[in-house]
Amino acid sequence: MIVISSASSARAGISSIKQDTTQVLDLIAKGFDMRLTDASQTVKYADKALSLANKVNFAKGAADAYRIKGLGEYYLGNSERAIESYLLALDKYQSIQSVIGEVRIYLNISSLYMSIDADKCIEYLNSAMDLYKSGKIANQNLLASLYLNFGNIYQLQKNYSKALNSYQKSYSIINNIGNPELEVTLLQNLGVINYSTGAKDKAKKYLFDALNKAKELDLNQRVAQINVTLAEIYVSEQDYNRAEASLVEGKAYAALVKNEGVLHDYQLTSYQLELKRKNYEQALKYLQVIYQQDSINYSSRTSAAISLSQAKYRQEALRQKNEQILLRQHYDRIIFIAVVVLAVFLVLVIVLLINNVKRKADTNKKLTALNAEVSNQKDNLDRINHHLEEIIDERTKDLQLKNRKLSEYSSHLSHQIRGPIATLKGLMNLEREGLVSQEECIQMMIKCVSEIDDKIIDMSDMLHNPERAGF
Repeated sequence: MIVISSASSARAGISSIKQDTTQVLDLIAKGFDMRLTDASQTVKYADKALSLANKVNFAKGAADAYRIKGLGEYYLGNSERAIESYLLALDKYQSIQSVIGEVRIYLNISSLYMSIDADKCIEYLNSAMDLYKSGKIANQNLLASLYLNFGNIYQLQKNYSKALNSYQKSYSIINNIGNPELEVTLLQNLGVINYSTGAKDKAKKYLFDALNKAKELDLNQRVAQINVTLAEIYVSEQDYNRAEASLVEGKAYAALVKNEGVLHDYQLTSYQLELKRKNYEQALKYLQVIYQQDSINYSSRTSAAISLSQAKYRQEALRQKNEQILLRQHYDRIIFIAVVVLAVFLVLVIVLLINNVKRKADTNKKLTALNAEVSNQKDNLDRINHHLEEIIDERTKDLQLKNRKLSEYSSHLSHQIRGPIATLKGLMNLEREGLVSQEECIQMMIKCVSEIDDKIIDMSDMLHNPERAGF
């Protein structure tokens, strides 16, 4: 009866764990499906999945939950939170040796750097592609996404031939696997690249195809992005009514996805529309909002946030590694002491059994020598521990100093450079509209440039002069 009862309990426990892991996977799938519709829901599903995965010690589920949470934060425009989740996911994937998980994370991180640091973006994409090929992964959806990101970064670099080549590779894969979400992304990107190269009619065809499919799939993020591109095309064609219609529809979808970057794009396009209409009062209102969310400073802050998060992650990893070293040393000392005690006990037993004075004298000599060796080794261990503590303190202080410098540099850059640049932009717009004379505009621009130059020289000196305390 006891055996039967135990077996039943074991089966019940296994069944419960299996049910929990299935629920984790279901939450992750729901979160992934919501990323382009309502990314805030993606984050909520990921948090639930993570909590349950940790409860049942489901490492793969925890890794996937961190990745999906990173996606949600990315589509919400929270780059710092996104990189934190991605790095935690990467650590989990590496611990369980999931190559495909690592490839996905490198791909996701490349998207974070897409409009901020092209070199970093390509570096992560190359790492993802190398790992994909070396791991002999047979996931066509992932390969298509890699080619899409390569095409996107080449397009941003205006290397249109390489971009089209990457898009063509992605198209071949998507056409075979029939992934509608990737098809929408590809059509959208083809629309953008055709607009960039001046083929506006072709661009609109791709964008309308993408827009209709995105609406069918309830991809709010894509609908918002496509509409803003269409509005830009209509503004360039002076078709202001259609431009306004695209902006109205797109803003509604942008409000749903709550992405600051997309909303910023709508502010900029709305400003361009009102400026073309010569509605200067409304254009000025949009311009004020744009300067408050200036894209250059936005990119700088995002890049700094990502770098800071990586530094925090590395610092935390170093701290954990040091703790493990100290714990291992403590464990080794306990084992060493236990061995010494056991050796002494055995020697005493032998002495009592033999009861020989001469052997006892010899044994005492050996014990004395052993104690001296133990004392010597203890002194060596104390010196090693002291040296390790000095190294840890030195590295911790160095990291704190670098973090403080980085934080001060970001703050200084945001507050000191932003004003002159905003003034320059405003002057250019005013001069373009003939609201100030060219001579007056040039004099004021020279003053702004001189002010920027002085501040940049001062910041460079502060960054490279270790004797200066701060900004």
